[in-house]
Amino acid sequence: MWGKKMNKKAKNKLLEYLITLFLIISLNFILPRLMPGDPFLFISGDQGQDLMYSKAQRTKYLDYYGLNQSLTKQYFSYLKKVFSLDLGTSLYYNQSVLKLILKRLKWTFLIVILAEFSALILAMLIGLISAWYRNSIIDKIIYFKLIVFSELPSFLIGLILLFILAADLNLFPLSGAISHYTEFDSIWDQGLDIIMHAVLPVTALTLSRLGGYYLLWRNTLISVLNKKYIATAQAKALSRLRIIWSYLIKNSLLPICSRLFLSLGSLVGGAILVENVFAYPGLGLLLRESVMMRDYPLIQGIFLVIAIFVLTANFFADLIYKRIDPRIK
Repeated sequence: MWGKKMNKKAKNKLLEYLITLFLIISLNFILPRLMPGDPFLFISGDQGQDLMYSKAQRTKYLDYYGLNQSLTKQYFSYLKKVFSLDLGTSLYYNQSVLKLILKRLKWTFLIVILAEFSALILAMLIGLISAWYRNSIIDKIIYFKLIVFSELPSFLIGLILLFILAADLNLFPLSGAISHYTEFDSIWDQGLDIIMHAVLPVTALTLSRLGGYYLLWRNTLISVLNKKYIATAQAKALSRLRIIWSYLIKNSLLPICSRLFLSLGSLVGGAILVENVFAYPGLGLLLRESVMMRDYPLIQGIFLVIAIFVLTANFFADLIYKRIDPRIK
């Protein structure tokens, strides 16, 4: 009976994810087409650019790409391609959308993963100090500074870092993910160059995420510190290190692990803005270019990949919850 109930819950959860994905795919089709103009009208010079397509050429290309068809036909054609894992061809780049996305995705994943875990580790260390010395001057200073940082958008932090550390002090590269037209002596030199380009985007994203992680971790630790078993452990004269690790941290991990996976999805959105500040060649920069050129297939492909990434992060958050706290099962 219990097994049947669990299977029913799992099926309902899967159905929820599938319905959500279908709604996202549908919105993904509608939203780009709500923008004024179309890809060939935008490029044709009606927006103040040099004339590239005549009206006859524009009509020809609209027919060729099926953009002159009714929205219903376009929608079902789009669904058919999506479910056959065909994201189409970019109208502007004239390349496979999937190949373009995979080419840029590695750079976005690099800064997103580094920023997420950097923010998590820093927040856990700072939050532990703040919670242990709660209501002290140390706690109040840390709390105030991180609250201020959490209110600053990632792109603003990125601009400040860009002006000070890159443009003024010349400590880091101004833009890009790797130095072009450069021959590296070894793979280590190339890796170091990639890291130097990633430092500022990662720092901007880390600082923008740090406040949220810190507040959650600090408040969770304080609630656990007020439990009776912590007082009992202290009364037994256990070492501070053992109390912190065995009693405090282990009983506070559930919310932070959930927040980690849920934040991965939203961090991709923050990376879009930061990538444009540093001209970092990830999905964010590609998305801006595709929106400017009204490249419908490319816009749809990028949003679909981001949506799948968010749903996958939510799915793993559910699994982690159940692993850490068996009571949720």
